[in-house]
Amino acid sequence: MSEAPRRRRRKRDPQATMPLVGHLTELRNRIAKALLALALGTAVGFLWYDHGLLTFLTEPYCELPSSFRFQGDEECRLVVLDVFGGVLLRLKIGLIAGAVLSAPFWLYQLWAFITPGLRRHERRYTVAFVASATALFAAGAFLAWLTLRKGLELLLSLAGDEVAFQLTAPDYLGFVISLLVAFGLSLELPLIAVALNLVGILSYAVLAKSRRWIFFLTIVFAAFVTPTQDPFTMLAMAGPMILLFEVAIQIARFVDRRRARREAAESFHDLGDDVASPLDASPSSLDEPHDSASTRG
Repeated sequence: MSEAPRRRRRKRDPQATMPLVGHLTELRNRIAKALLALALGTAVGFLWYDHGLLTFLTEPYCELPSSFRFQGDEECRLVVLDVFGGVLLRLKIGLIAGAVLSAPFWLYQLWAFITPGLRRHERRYTVAFVASATALFAAGAFLAWLTLRKGLELLLSLAGDEVAFQLTAPDYLGFVISLLVAFGLSLELPLIAVALNLVGILSYAVLAKSRRWIFFLTIVFAAFVTPTQDPFTMLAMAGPMILLFEVAIQIARFVDRRRARREAAESFHDLGDDVASPLDASPSSLDEPHDSASTRG
């Protein structure tokens, strides 16, 4: 009798076993592509500056009562105190807008550099990762936008009714952008935890054991990162982060269980037909039901 054919092993991805020089070359190429996308996005942001972007950023300040502004009327303008301030401000806003607009592309480059270490079916998460990262950043920026007017009004009102403000464009726009970016990036942290779990670095057991510390550090992180430093904005950031971290923990639980079942099934592929599979010697609970053969009298 001829020997039964053995199951063919899957071919390994050559990118997963490339030498260090190959990894560095790939990293260089992906950084170059990401920078190119960033440059194109910056050009779009630079042109968009006069076509709604500046109005969008100044709207929370202009919606405040006119008593907060030094002009004392309905006119709402920011001040630039040096000759090159306007040019540098436009470049800065364009660069940040370009980073946001090109985020799907450079996030894909980041994930594509990590995925050679993953299995083929795990690479299907690439589109989900990029889409989730983009959506979470947009959701965080939108959440910051909702809290910006209240936080700004609170900060300006603390100076008293006898004080009016003439804000400079770099200071105000820097404050607004820092708040939008802080909220956007904060919602990416749970997604990073999921990504680390997918590549096998961070397990569900570690996340579940550290759940209380994660939630506590999330509140501390929100207290330090929010530029307004008011409780309303801090809770607006910490609440969604805690919820997303809990979702990330449950995703890690599902992924680890699925990975354990797959590894248990694949561990028998290399056994010959005449080799017995290993038995599970771990004790079982006495309450577990027995099969019918063991209970016959």
